[in-house]
Amino acid sequence: MSRIVVFGAGGRAGRRTVAEAAARGHRVTAVVREPARHPDLAGDGVTVVPGDVTVADSVAAVAAGHDAAVNAAARLDVSATEFYRASTAALLDGLARAGVGRLVAIGIGTTLETAPGVPLHSTPGFPAEARDFSLGHAAELDALRAAGTAVDWVVLAPPAVLLDERAARTGRYRTGDTRLLPSDEGAPPFSFADLAVAVVDEIETPKHHRALVAVAY
Repeated sequence: MSRIVVFGAGGRAGRRTVAEAAARGHRVTAVVREPARHPDLAGDGVTVVPGDVTVADSVAAVAAGHDAAVNAAARLDVSATEFYRASTAALLDGLARAGVGRLVAIGIGTTLETAPGVPLHSTPGFPAEARDFSLGHAAELDALRAAGTAVDWVVLAPPAVLLDERAARTGRYRTGDTRLLPSDEGAPPFSFADLAVAVVDEIETPKHHRALVAVAY
């Protein structure tokens, strides 16, 4: 059994990750900005606490005593680039101070490559309204890659489509590298439930280190 702290636990990916980890018997600390807005998160093995993923002192305080961290946090009301730069710096600083050695971050498929060095968000015709958010995730990756940190991180990027919020957990997925994984013909949309499986698997049995990793069916 591990102790896992999940930042952004109130979102769709965060909630699924909390549920998956708790179902496997791990002790989970679910970090949200306003716990009163998420009364349903608490349960067997799950403690809900307030925290700010962009403030290193807050990260260090809530992460103390944990074995691994998950970052599922996102903000749509501020600049994505500013948010992800700030959260990455705070996480690496705070987790290191707290003695947490493993970070699994949930990325976005639009940062995966369609050709060497060409992420999907840089291809012709990519929607401008989605580009800023994807560039924020790219800034997160740049900050992680440039950091001289002892924290062993990995970013898991699901397919560049809307994930299925309602689909049941199958426990099935495959991983790749920094390239978009081709979809199997007839495969259903990737689900948040199975993304959570991949996240917790990387905590229980780390297979990827300091890398962006594509995840798909």
